[in-house]
Amino acid sequence: MRRIAVINQKGGVGKTTTVCNLGVAVAARGKKVLTIDLDPQAHLTLHYGAKPAANRPSVYDVLVAGAPMDDAIIKVRKNVWLAPSHSRLAGAESELVSAVGRDVILRDALADSKRDFDLVLIDCPPSLGVLTINGLSAANEVQIPLQAHFLGLQGMGKLLDTITLVQRRINADLRVSGVVLCMFEAGTRLAAEVVEDLKSFLAAARGTDVPWSQARLYNAVIRRNIKLAECPSFGMSIFDYEPRCNGALDYARLAVELLEQPTEMPAPTDAPTPAAPDKVALKIDSQNGSDSSIANIA
Repeated sequence: MRRIAVINQKGGVGKTTTVCNLGVAVAARGKKVLTIDLDPQAHLTLHYGAKPAANRPSVYDVLVAGAPMDDAIIKVRKNVWLAPSHSRLAGAESELVSAVGRDVILRDALADSKRDFDLVLIDCPPSLGVLTINGLSAANEVQIPLQAHFLGLQGMGKLLDTITLVQRRINADLRVSGVVLCMFEAGTRLAAEVVEDLKSFLAAARGTDVPWSQARLYNAVIRRNIKLAECPSFGMSIFDYEPRCNGALDYARLAVELLEQPTEMPAPTDAPTPAAPDKVALKIDSQNGSDSSIANIA
């Protein structure tokens, strides 16, 4: 089972939009897809039109109360299931502070599930706390939605450091499989520069032992499209709301590219990690795992 954490510590870059619409696009090709809403804002839950409810189990109950994952899962579309979030999830960080194995609760819950899915997409919150660590621990791949802006590149280094820590200390199978550009404006000089910087940065990692050594910059980019912003308010995916718009076409292309992507990562070489080109190094700035929220991963 392929398990992908969709993550970026910067908010508003298209994480939830990508999980919702990519999930529906993959399901349309006959795959069984489970989406997990780890964000206390419950935007993915709302995007599918499934309002958070206190009278049924949610991801909060799975993480804090030990409820079985299968009790929380609901069907939201053909071939698409959802483990919904709830506002109570905002208190999970403090409630889990003394819990043994708190970083791998989601991983264990998925392992105990009796349901069979082809793909799991985990919508991680825009922070680097316990919820995000659970998402990374449960996944075997990471996809990074990225807006083609300077600040997006600047924050990517810290995120990669977090992924490296999780891989070394908790989840040895974790790898970055790709970066998808969202809200993309192809005609701008900035977008072209960001694309070149990303290509150079990812190329510099080939043949090394970093988690992103085999990551790809997806050819399918998600163009800026107002329909993508409108459809969540109706509890619809873009394919329900406007199936012929650019947003639907872009996510359909991304789904094809994802399904064609090899799932096995070649073994890394013993070569040292090469330095990124100067231009890239200025923008994708590594923080060496200094963020206090992830420095004490057990």
